[in-house]
Amino acid sequence: MNTLDSIITHYQPQGRAGLLPALQAAQVLDGWLSREAITAIAQGLGVPLAEAYGTLKFYSMLYDAPVGRQFVRVCDDVMCRIAGSRKVLGDLETRLGVSAGQTTADGAITLETVTCLGACHRAIAVLAGDTLYEEVTGADDVLADGMAPPRNRHAPPTGPHLLRDMSLLALHHLRVALEQGRYQALRKALSTPPEQIVAEVKAAGLVGRGGAAFPTGVKWEGARREIAAREPGPGGVTGYIVLNGDESETGTFKDRLLMERDPHRLVEAMAIAGVATGANRGFIYVRGEYPLALARIRESLDEARAEGLLGRNLLGSGIDFDIELRSGAGAYVCGEETALFESIEGKRGEPRVKPPFPTERGLFGRPTVINNVETLANVPGIVSNGASWYRQWGTAQSPGTRLVCLSGTVRRPGLYEISMGLPLRDLIFDLGDGMRAGHTLRAVLVGGAAGAFLTPDQLDVALDFQSLSAAGATFGSGAVMVFDDSVDLWSVLGGITHFFAHESCGKCYPCQLGTWRQMEIVERLSHGDARGGDEALLRGLGQTMKDASLCGLGQAAANALLSAFDRRLVHLPAGQG
Repeated sequence: MNTLDSIITHYQPQGRAGLLPALQAAQVLDGWLSREAITAIAQGLGVPLAEAYGTLKFYSMLYDAPVGRQFVRVCDDVMCRIAGSRKVLGDLETRLGVSAGQTTADGAITLETVTCLGACHRAIAVLAGDTLYEEVTGADDVLADGMAPPRNRHAPPTGPHLLRDMSLLALHHLRVALEQGRYQALRKALSTPPEQIVAEVKAAGLVGRGGAAFPTGVKWEGARREIAAREPGPGGVTGYIVLNGDESETGTFKDRLLMERDPHRLVEAMAIAGVATGANRGFIYVRGEYPLALARIRESLDEARAEGLLGRNLLGSGIDFDIELRSGAGAYVCGEETALFESIEGKRGEPRVKPPFPTERGLFGRPTVINNVETLANVPGIVSNGASWYRQWGTAQSPGTRLVCLSGTVRRPGLYEISMGLPLRDLIFDLGDGMRAGHTLRAVLVGGAAGAFLTPDQLDVALDFQSLSAAGATFGSGAVMVFDDSVDLWSVLGGITHFFAHESCGKCYPCQLGTWRQMEIVERLSHGDARGGDEALLRGLGQTMKDASLCGLGQAAANALLSAFDRRLVHLPAGQG
């Protein structure tokens, strides 16, 4: 598709659903989208021009004005910020002669900041073109020698289950994946009664690893029931399996590594989910900021399809299941399941009102199972080895392993696969090797930006769903962010509140206004400007957002801030608040 006409012709049969990928493909031609190109795409796909523009303006990685031939994107999220990303940004601005958001005079480079690049354990992260640079210290690390490949000074993560094969750098190729047993679980699933597969997943006790922790088997069972009760839709579609790879939560990077290094495990898991539920179509939705993950998943889909592991008549079974890849375009809220559906359907990624729930009426109105990357990655092992095998790890109520993204001021940050129930102290001081010399632990943020702070006297809490809940925290997406006594927690809270204000879709008023007011107050407090009633106002805003916001973004936007007050980790001047 190297012309605008060919792009329109390719996506025309999809109608509105082809809008976002058509805009993305057209943008590649000139680097940006002219009014003429947008108009032609809208007309070709039968989308009102105003709606096409509304969709374009929603996504930060779509541009309707000229930009550079190359982007340099500096992560400005919490971990990169406390590591010095503002200094690196200033260095790049000086070298390039532009400010963030501007393009160099020769049109070569546009410099931007982004909320997260999924490399919190190796801050500071910079994405130059499609190359991710980690542990950046200055402009030379990115710009020198014609943007040379980044240094790789770290061993790959290892673990007992999900990370077991991560040392194999060619695992993303089908040949190596097959040697390591990928698609054996699919072969077994194709000769197993579907209801038995669902029962095994239920018995294993697998729950969602994206934050909500909903029982996976229950979700599959509901979708299977709905699919069986309904006639196929247009094109013979019975239902959908959707992999949510829009990992955007502050402090989280596990899904990126799984998608980049072990994509065939995910393709296999989705096919198994299709066999178990009766769904015959799938979508993988990946963050636009993860170009390597997108490329490797695209390659894995092509390889699997060529070997009969996807498409019509899987391995001669008579069962059809195929997957389409979609790229996000810069919108954190699309990690919310219904906002992700809206994005795939070619709309602004804004959450829907529930009910109906996705298993009843999800993507394109069909029964839909949507699971997080880590959640689905567990499925092949359960199908191959059984529920009791999976339950050898973890606790009775929180079985299995968990991928934990450990970042911050520990000696050995990284991705760790732990048995559920491991004490937080062991994660930080054994696996993470404790604090840097001369520093003491101040606070731990568990669950990412939507999580809660824990204090040093809470380190014996077990890392499982029930224990963390009892401690007033949540496991969330698996982020554990450690801060020692050198870190200004007001700066951390400023980064978190800025993140939510920037990423609110604006659909519901409590979140739209509340996140901005929260950010403004925290920014003022971080500069020592406290006013009477500030704490009460922040608590009121937080409760209003929690009670009245449409989706989890607004509902959780004040969690970290209020927990910092509750744990007395931040203080207002005497007599204030």
